[in-house]
Amino acid sequence: MQRRFPETFDQVKTASPFKRLGALLYDFMIIVALWMIIGFVAVAINHGEAQTSPMFHSLLFIITFCFFAFFWTRNGQTLGMLAWRLRVQTPEGEHLTLTQALIRFIVAGISIAPAGLGYLWMFFNKEKMAWHDLASKTCVVELPKPSKKAKAKKT
Repeated sequence: MQRRFPETFDQVKTASPFKRLGALLYDFMIIVALWMIIGFVAVAINHGEAQTSPMFHSLLFIITFCFFAFFWTRNGQTLGMLAWRLRVQTPEGEHLTLTQALIRFIVAGISIAPAGLGYLWMFFNKEKMAWHDLASKTCVVELPKPSKKAKAKKT
């Protein structure tokens, strides 16, 4: 049985494409920083030579997937999504499975390939869903702003 998020579907709304792209930009910057760190380590291990092997590229692919899968399956939010108050979930309001995260990740890569057409699909789809949302049977929702009472409890 999958875990459900505490908010009901009437408490969240479908995320706008612009917010989703903003969160994607944040996450992209984090991923690039992660790739740079891995690249520095790989160059150091390779005695100062650039690393261009298929194994190195596979490692980058796997680490990138692990980054997204960890956040998507754990709390439905990557760091970029957290900043924009977005969450990926099933239409029923449940956490993603690892299989859904893998499908979402692979199809998101394919969505970028034809000039970003899979992402631009959000602007034309009435549910604002991209190709990877449709393929993984997931949706991205915008979370409500925390109430003043909730903020007061945290402090």
